Order: sequence, then structure tokens, then C-alpha cells
Amino acid sequence: MLAFIHRSRGQATVEAVAGIAALMLASLLCFQLLATGYTATIADGAASAGAVALVRGEPIEPAVLEALPGWARNRVSVRRTGATVRVRLRPPALFESMSEKLSVSAEAAARP
Repeated sequence: MLAFIHRSRGQATVEAVAGIAALMLASLLCFQLLATGYTATIADGAASAGAVALVRGEPIEPAVLEALPGWARNRVSVRRTGATVRVRLRPPALFESMSEKLSVSAEAAARP
């Protein structure tokens, strides 16, 4: 019995450290999913703003940039194909390569 107690000493500490690491990883994953979802939402609004500007005969890029929050203005690319405005936006991420892979796109068509 004494040998068993001696071998299990520190087990709770190891389990706590592993549990905290797993909790942190899950939190980071949840943050990334929420950030990507929010990015998709604002990209959609920016594409719509660009389409409205296109219908009005105004330049689309300033309208798209105005519809985005400050942090997203340097993470966006805007493309126009005919009457369609396409906005591609990179979400915030811990690593730039991950942000590039998680980029979202939104399209809006201008119909007068």
C-alpha cells in the first residue's frame, strides 16, 4: 500500500497541467471560430456596400473600406467582375499563414 501511494505522488499536478493546456487549446479554437464567423459577417456587409456604390456610380473600394472596422481595412481585397463585387477578407489569427487559409469571401450583385 505504501509503494502505491509513493508512485502516485504528483499525479494531480500532472493532470492539472494537462487539463489547463487542453482548456487553453479549446479556448483558442473557439476564439478562432468566432473571429472567422464575425469576419464573414462583416465581409458580407462590405460587399453589399460596394454593390450599392456601384449602383450609384461611385467608386466601390472607398465604400467597401468605409463599411469595414479599422482592423480589417488592411486585410481586405476587393474585386469587381461586371455587376458583382467580391470582397475577400482575412480574419485575425495567431499566425499569418492560418489567417490566409481561413480567409472568407462575400459577393454582392449590383442590380439597378
